[in-house]
Amino acid sequence: MFEFFSNPQSVLHLSSRVLGAGLALLVSGVYGAYLYDGHLPIVVLVSMHAMTIIGPTLLKIGYVMRLLAQHRLGKNLVGAVA
Repeated sequence: MFEFFSNPQSVLHLSSRVLGAGLALLVSGVYGAYLYDGHLPIVVLVSMHAMTIIGPTLLKIGYVMRLLAQHRLGKNLVGAVA
């Protein structure tokens, strides 16, 4: 597990997936909770509202992971050039 997170390239790929999942949850949550005009059961409606919270959270986590991975990749490249 630690080997996975010590490799910045694998963290960069994981961050892209987390960003995609967060965006999908946010868009589907907003559509289902606020834009859909049909009748939804209360469990589905609560889930859609929860997705509007979980989606941006995953976006933030994925973005921070991406920044850290790019920073570590940049350090490795600078060390290899010098």
